[in-house]
Amino acid sequence: MTHLRIVSLVPSATETLLAWGIRPIAVTRFCEQPGLPLIGGTKDPDIAAIVALEPDLVVMCDQENRLPDVEALGARAIAIHAISITAVEHVGPQMAALAEAVQALGAAPCGVNTPPAAGPPVRAWIPIWKRPWMTINGDTYGSSLLAHLGVENVAGSHADRYPELNLEEAAALRPDLILAPSEPYPFAERHVAQLQTVAPVVLVDGQDLFWWGARTAAASQRLAGVVARAPR
Repeated sequence: MTHLRIVSLVPSATETLLAWGIRPIAVTRFCEQPGLPLIGGTKDPDIAAIVALEPDLVVMCDQENRLPDVEALGARAIAIHAISITAVEHVGPQMAALAEAVQALGAAPCGVNTPPAAGPPVRAWIPIWKRPWMTINGDTYGSSLLAHLGVENVAGSHADRYPELNLEEAAALRPDLILAPSEPYPFAERHVAQLQTVAPVVLVDGQDLFWWGARTAAASQRLAGVVARAPR
């Protein structure tokens, strides 16, 4: 186990560190670890509180954290390990680099351990927010993971990584189904009737879809089962 004092500002990284037996000295409220000290959110961390903890390393991610916070910590001579994952194939090398940075000797490799799906893909729309309706394009980890599982993101070619796309626009893309995740927006049974005006709806675990790292292998298998059972 490492002796480094680590602050994690990334939920996926926090989960992975704990899986490796490493307990961060502080995390964000979105890490869902009530037993650990909290220092704000991924977009609004308490910089002064982090500095006061005198960490050896702060783990951050370009998809979840803001550049001004990176710069604020850097200006206070706080060491940062930055993670960038927008595709399934990034998970293995990025987690290996994290393991080296936190001195996690013998950390288990991370990544998808199943071959890509064969056969024609299922076309899906993946809403991630409501008011306004938003989705993801192909340059995202979630979309890449679904592609590995045989799901084509109907908004994959959109120029914006997180485009606004309302129900009428989604319907025009003719998806075979909607994969509605439980986060970042908490889609649930109460939303199914509205979403079904576009296509059949399958509710999925948002953490399995969007959290990478130690979760990736098992999450991909769970999602593969969801996709296999989805209506065609």
